[in-house]
Amino acid sequence: MKTAILAIGFAGLLASACATDPYGNSTSNQTVRQGAIGAGIGAVAGAIIGNNVGSGNAATGALIGGAIGGTVGAVRGSQADRNNQQRYRDNRGQYYYCYDNNQNECYWENGQRRY
Repeated sequence: MKTAILAIGFAGLLASACATDPYGNSTSNQTVRQGAIGAGIGAVAGAIIGNNVGSGNAATGALIGGAIGGTVGAVRGSQADRNNQQRYRDNRGQYYYCYDNNQNECYWENGQRRY
């Protein structure tokens, strides 16, 4: 049973270490990064708690902990991403947001990418 917990924990840590932005952006995307880290930590904690409480099922605990941790991490990362945005207005009066000062990664208010 201890090897199962170690394997689940190791898989969670590997998943969180390999987190990248799915859109290929080179800038730091906190939603993806913190979501993956939260899922990894939640899976490890869930496996430990699931193994020691209730029916002793570490896999179920890891799944539940990973889902909760990933959700909490993604919400926290999304708030950090919003705090890092710069807001601009174009000459037609429409607002758009950029994540970097070079305006390489910009989005309109409705979420569509601005090219």
